[in-house]
Amino acid sequence: MAHATGNSANDVALDDADRGILRVLQADASLSLERVAKKVGMSKTAVWNRIQRLHAGGVILRHTVVLDPVKAGVPETFFISVRTNRHDAEWAGKFEKAVAELPQITEAHRLAGEIDYLLKVQVTSTRAFDAFYQELIGRISLYSVSSALSMQVMKRGGGLAV
Repeated sequence: MAHATGNSANDVALDDADRGILRVLQADASLSLERVAKKVGMSKTAVWNRIQRLHAGGVILRHTVVLDPVKAGVPETFFISVRTNRHDAEWAGKFEKAVAELPQITEAHRLAGEIDYLLKVQVTSTRAFDAFYQELIGRISLYSVSSALSMQVMKRGGGLAV
């Protein structure tokens, strides 16, 4: 069953074999081509060609390493909800620049609804979070901010359901 990923000329139609490869790679991208091929029941050459096509088509964006935040020294995760009373290009540009430059922000989303942005921030401690927060508000004016400390990770980076 083929599914289109959108409407541009670079879009890649995904079939069941592509989806199987993507599931395997999302679980462990460090697997050898041989092991991926074995898991999906295809030849190494066929898998390699499909992976190259998925990269070229923008389905696979990059390969990363998932770290344990506690062992990496950033055990505290905060979520910051941001509301703004400014929606102009100048403010948005400054906000995007701050988000890009502050390494403590590991995810940032622009939302529909009451909250304009949701930030995931990972730091060493609550004191480090306060220092981060002071730096953030020093860079950009925020209308309304709320933060919450994550008490338990119930699911982490499970990948897309392809």
